[in-house]
Amino acid sequence: MDTPQKQGQIQEQEAFRDTTPLLRSSQLSFSGSSYGANRPTRDSSGNVPRKRSIFRERAATLLQHLKKAGQPPIARKSVQAILLASYLNVFLVCIPISWALNYALPSHHTLIFVFSFLAIIPLAKLLAFATDELSLRVGQTLAGLMNATLGNAIELIISIIGLTKCELSIVQSSLVGSILSNLLLVLGTCFFAGGLKFSEQGFALIAAQMNTSLLTISVIAVLLPSAFVMALSGSSDEDSAFIHQQILAMSHGVAIILMSIYAFYLFFQLFSHKTLYQDDSQDILKSKKYGGNPFEFGTSSGGLTSECTARPLSSSPLFSPQLQGQPSVAGNATVNAIQSTSDPESGNIASTQRDEEELQMSIAMSFGLLVIVTVLVAVTADFLVDSIDGLAETGMVSKEFIGVILLPIVGNAAEHVTAVMVSVKDKLTLSISVAVGSSIQIALFVIPFSVTLGWILDKPLSLLFDPLLSIVLFLSVLTVNYVIQDGKSNWLEGMILLCLYLIICITFWYYPGTPSVLSC
Repeated sequence: MDTPQKQGQIQEQEAFRDTTPLLRSSQLSFSGSSYGANRPTRDSSGNVPRKRSIFRERAATLLQHLKKAGQPPIARKSVQAILLASYLNVFLVCIPISWALNYALPSHHTLIFVFSFLAIIPLAKLLAFATDELSLRVGQTLAGLMNATLGNAIELIISIIGLTKCELSIVQSSLVGSILSNLLLVLGTCFFAGGLKFSEQGFALIAAQMNTSLLTISVIAVLLPSAFVMALSGSSDEDSAFIHQQILAMSHGVAIILMSIYAFYLFFQLFSHKTLYQDDSQDILKSKKYGGNPFEFGTSSGGLTSECTARPLSSSPLFSPQLQGQPSVAGNATVNAIQSTSDPESGNIASTQRDEEELQMSIAMSFGLLVIVTVLVAVTADFLVDSIDGLAETGMVSKEFIGVILLPIVGNAAEHVTAVMVSVKDKLTLSISVAVGSSIQIALFVIPFSVTLGWILDKPLSLLFDPLLSIVLFLSVLTVNYVIQDGKSNWLEGMILLCLYLIICITFWYYPGTPSVLSC
């Protein structure tokens, strides 16, 4: 008879035999494909790579190439590409002339201003050319960020030089003039030029309305200091020195907030809502051709219309699926990306289809050109700002007209041509991003940055602008908002914006200006 201890051992052996099939089946399942599929993969060194975070994946897309870049050319080809980059390079001869006049004939302010003015125009184009070449080495998101940063470098350099020389009125008027030039002159020319070819052109309405909302915020920031002064000017208890200190303190706080809004805007445009800024966005209305274009000789002056238009970028064989979802950011690099797309009128694909992006300069040459052009612009702009007072004293032109009308042409000439050329190809969304995006950068970054820099340098630059400048800026943004609210444009709307800009030009030609409340 078995003892209780022996009976327990027998029961354990029977239980082990019962569980053996289960153990075998579990071993088979662990060694099967499902387990192998879940095992972490190892690299060549045997280490298990860590999973990328979402932030790191987004950051990696900044360097993701849209097209494979070709081999960089030799130095001789790079120099040749720089010299032949634009017809505006013929004005490069004005650089040594303006420098020579500044040292040989320092009292001839008119000549110094004219030649310095003409010298900066090709330098602005070369600055954009160097930025485009650098942007070909990175992804389109980072390329757009580079162009947004360097797009208004000329205005920023002129503002810094004017600030160091205590030309506060020139700094303020030139920055507001750049906004007016982009909103009225550039955008109006784009609408007008595109309207000569298309009866109606559609664009991304949601993105355009978002841009005008941002401009409205900047206008409010400019109008509030004037209202602040008006509210306290009637009070006998507050002296002017105290009011001026309060204006400066308020301007410094508002400037920091505006730069924060600009940072949020860049994240919105480049990351979270970049599809809104594409040229094939879903909210873009179809453009319409003329049935018989009245602006072309030899054609019948029929009315509107065959609905047409340019194929979206997504349907072009030049754009692979990897390109979808990339933002259309203001800047010439984006323009280069679409210059090889189909012609909206003929439907023919341009003959410049390439698997590789052709490089015109090496990286070292691009950086070198960027540095050299920046130095040349800084020196020439210094001579330009020095000659403004002497030119205004001659009575030929007022200081306000120079700041509001003439100086913005220097930095925006290349941008003007680019935006108009793109609008004729029925890429109006891109034209608006170039024109309005540049205005947003000035309003939300360059102006508050200048105010903050004046705070650091102990210069009393504030957001208290000339009353006429503030009113003109408000009315211009209001007019642009009304023009783009339907998501369509025609040549008459472009003419309206151009005529408004001409009215502003005439107004400031005769405007003598008012003494600045805050001065060095």
